[in-house]
Order: sequence, then C-alpha cells, then structure tokens
Amino acid sequence: MLSRLRAPWPDSRAARLLGALSLLTCLCVIGMVAFVAVNAWPIFRYNGLSWLGPGGSIKTQIETMLASSGHPAASVFHLRAWPIIYGTLLVTVLAVAIALPLAVLCAVFIVELAPRRVRRVMVPVVRLLASVPSVIWGLIGVLVLVPYVGNHLITNSERDSLLGTVQLTGASLLVAVVVLALMIAPIMVALVCDALAAVPSSWREGAAALGVNRPRAIRAVNLRAIRPAIVAATVLATGRALGEAIMISMVSGSFFFAPRPGDGLTFFFEPLRTIASTLVDYREGISAPALNATLYALALLLLLSALVLSVGGYLIKQPLRRHQVIA
Repeated sequence: MLSRLRAPWPDSRAARLLGALSLLTCLCVIGMVAFVAVNAWPIFRYNGLSWLGPGGSIKTQIETMLASSGHPAASVFHLRAWPIIYGTLLVTVLAVAIALPLAVLCAVFIVELAPRRVRRVMVPVVRLLASVPSVIWGLIGVLVLVPYVGNHLITNSERDSLLGTVQLTGASLLVAVVVLALMIAPIMVALVCDALAAVPSSWREGAAALGVNRPRAIRAVNLRAIRPAIVAATVLATGRALGEAIMISMVSGSFFFAPRPGDGLTFFFEPLRTIASTLVDYREGISAPALNATLYALALLLLLSALVLSVGGYLIKQPLRRHQVIA
C-alpha cells in the first residue's frame, strides 16, 4: 500500500486533477461575481448606468440609504457615485505613474549595477517591503506625512480659499498618492528584478561585442526583453492600488469630495474618498437594504475593473512576445 502511494502519478491522472482544480477555481470566481451582481441589482434597476455619473451629493444619498427602513422606496436607491470613482482613478493613476519608473530604475540598479554584496541585501529587503501590511503604511502616512503636509505645505490662503467647502487638514490626495506609490513600488521592483535576472547573459555579451555601452545595452536589450514582465507587474500593482482600502481611508481624509484641478496646487491638498475606502467605512450599514445594494454595486465595479486590467494587460503583452523572456 505504501509503495503504491509513493509511486509517481501518470500524466493523465495529474492532468485530470489539475484540470478539476482549475475548473473549481473558475466556478468559485464566477459564483462570487454572480453573488455580488445579484445583490447589486437594485442599484442598476433604479438607476441604470447613470449611477456611475455625477449628480447631487453622494454623502446625502448614502446617509439617506443608511436611515431608510427595511422596505425603502425607489427614490432611496438614487445614487451618483462619480466622486468616489473619480477619486479612485485619480489616486491609482498618479500612484502607478510615480511607482513604475521608480520600480524599473531600482530593479535595473539592483540587477545590473549594484555590487553583489549590495544586491544580496537589497533583494530580500525589497521583498520584505512588498509584504508590509497596508495598515503600517497608513500609520506612517497618518503620523508623519499628514502632519507635515498640514503644518508646512498648506498655507492659510489655501485653507481660506476652500472655507465652507472642505477643510484642508493634511489628509489629502498628495499623501494618498505618495504612500500608495511607496506601497506598490516594491511589488513591481521584485517582479522586474526576477525578469531582468532571467535575461540570457549572451544577449548582454552580444551587445557589448557590437560596441554598445552598458546604459544603452540595458535600455535597448534588457528592458526591451522584459517588457511583458513590466506590463504584468504594472497590472498587478494597479489591481493592488484599486483595491486598497485601509491605508487610503487613513490618509486621504475620507471625505466625499472630488479634487478640482482648477484649484491649482491646492488640488493636491484636497481630501477625497475611493471606492474601496467607502466599502470599509460603511460596512456596518450593510443591514440597510439600499446601502447594502450600493456596497455590492461598488464591489462589482472593482471586480469588473480587475477583469478589464487583466484582459488589457494580456492584449498589451501580445505584440511584445517577440522579445519575451518571462511573462
């Protein structure tokens, strides 16, 4: 009996088992999406797709839902979620735009330029940073960056310019973007480092034999070869940024306000709220039917965003596979 257990499985049996596990995973994902969509249906029923746009005060709309009875009228389901959708897009795009070049440059330094002893230290440090819980990043933002921005960067004239509209305390778009960029950058650095290390050494040697200097060889050969991996790292980091809730809730001000670029530099000091932070902040109101449907609708929006990211990343990688080293 023991010898039978130790005997290697035939390929067909292993293929069937892995296929069954893959199918089970797909069914779980489909079931989760279906469950969220069913619970979100009242929002689509009473608003169509117009709930994705602007209109009215979303704070008032959610408070009305929270105060509603067990059988709310159709008017209670009225929702215009654009301010938090805009806030999510704004924070995510700016954070990824900052983190991507920093991550690529750090990875190039670690793999291509750093001495071996430095590399042995930096690689585990980067992986450790990638695993730091988001609440730790949020504490750093609340205890260090928010007071600094509130006390040293925001002027009295900027506070007065928005008096009666929103209060500038330091918890802002700027702090949220900086902390989020620092949080997702180690994930990207770790993935890009692994991809750079997989580039065949013969490619580097060939470029050197042709007289290409090292910086140009890194740009033209190494980075060109790992473009699919850079896309994959960007998609993964963007998904992490879209779903970040605790840290954003701690450092963004958690205020239903859409930062206005027309306000100049004050734009970066204005508070906001994202989709994920809204889910966390209002989780206790899920017993109210209208608010329950709203939270599920926002969750569905995040799931669809993750799907769009995955499909978009896949399509972007296709033309780059001619020079692919690692996906």
